[in-house]
Amino acid sequence: MSNRSPVAAPADGNRKAAWTLVVLAPVSAEATFSGVTMPAMWLLLPALVVMYGAGVLFLRELVVRFGGGWPSLLVMGLVYELVEDGLGLQALTSPNLYHAAEWGPRILGFNTVYWESQIGYHTVFSVLIPVLLADLLFPSHRGRPYLRRGGLATAAVAAVIGVVLLRLFIPATQDPGYQTPLSVVLAILIAITALLVIALRVLPGWNPPAAPAGRTPHRVVVAVVAGVAAACFLGLLMPLGLPPDHLPDGPAVGSGGWVAIPMIVAAAIAATAGWLVYRWSATAGWSDQHWIWLAGGALIGRTLFAVVTAPAANDYDWGSAGLAIAIGIVMIAAMAYLLSRLNQRIQSPQKRSVTT
Repeated sequence: MSNRSPVAAPADGNRKAAWTLVVLAPVSAEATFSGVTMPAMWLLLPALVVMYGAGVLFLRELVVRFGGGWPSLLVMGLVYELVEDGLGLQALTSPNLYHAAEWGPRILGFNTVYWESQIGYHTVFSVLIPVLLADLLFPSHRGRPYLRRGGLATAAVAAVIGVVLLRLFIPATQDPGYQTPLSVVLAILIAITALLVIALRVLPGWNPPAAPAGRTPHRVVVAVVAGVAAACFLGLLMPLGLPPDHLPDGPAVGSGGWVAIPMIVAAAIAATAGWLVYRWSATAGWSDQHWIWLAGGALIGRTLFAVVTAPAANDYDWGSAGLAIAIGIVMIAAMAYLLSRLNQRIQSPQKRSVTT
């Protein structure tokens, strides 16, 4: 995916690529993380396909049609997070859902720590990584639409239905009676509109400054950095005990005003990781294999975090913790195997068209 002029949908499109992305989005976002600590998530996975799959596909198609690249898709990750957590789950402002109000300070009614954690999480694991993997799996359609106009409209309708279903089934049962204030809803809608303008009108014509020349890191280094960054980001912000029966009752690190320190550190980790990827991907030796190791490191590091913290998250109920650990190990092995197969499938070590 790269910045270019608006692209019209080809007559044939690529339904296989579209359906692959529809599946990759919920698997990357939920199955390989929440599905470890909450096995019941696997039963909900088909329903999540509607929101995650159709939503991410729709955003990806908009970016491609307007000639945007990865910067535009990054902003679209913020749009996705606001729609899911702000309008669907209402968790950004709810004082009850997931005990998010107890993760850290509430400012103007917003659960700040929860918001920061979900911005980073959904941008990377719900949007960027699934689109990256789809690009790698279908290189001939990088930067090209997967859908024709009818398919785009269907994806948009499905995404809206997914958000409505999310609103009806989760907040209605786990947070009954709460309704996001109308003023907050309007503010979120204004923010979404502004972000869409930035992603689809401003960034497609923006030429980012050239990254400083540097040396291409080894693929193992890329994977380790991605994995450590993902695990540390989550560990600083997301309290243990996300399964429904073991909800967190306080922040992950610190208390009171001191929670600002892990929030700042987590933001610095995210910014540093993004800057490294920006620099590394501009080097002459960067290849599609590096992208695979980058995505794999982040995915495995995030799932490993769930495995390592499973005992504490389950209040040391070793039956539940053992199940979570077993599922997590299977998920890590499956991801490593599939990503290694994708790595073998890509023959040329030369840098391809996946650029930042």
